[in-house]
Amino acid sequence: MTQKNKKTQTEQSLPDWVKWKAQDADGAWWGYSVEPLEFSNGWYENEVGQRIKLAQSNKNPDWKNSLVKIK
Repeated sequence: MTQKNKKTQTEQSLPDWVKWKAQDADGAWWGYSVEPLEFSNGWYENEVGQRIKLAQSNKNPDWKNSLVKIK
């Protein structure tokens, strides 16, 4: 199964409130209810929303380009 297929399956099972997803440098994928903000090694919800861990994969040196609006 490809990385793309895994992401698609994850999106299909997300809670309705998840509007954004992003991957941290350590490979953790997170879903957010509001657009997250960038910090030194990943993303955070700025204390004004919800987040949920979606998956764990390999470290991603290009994590800063992983933020995607999904709804």
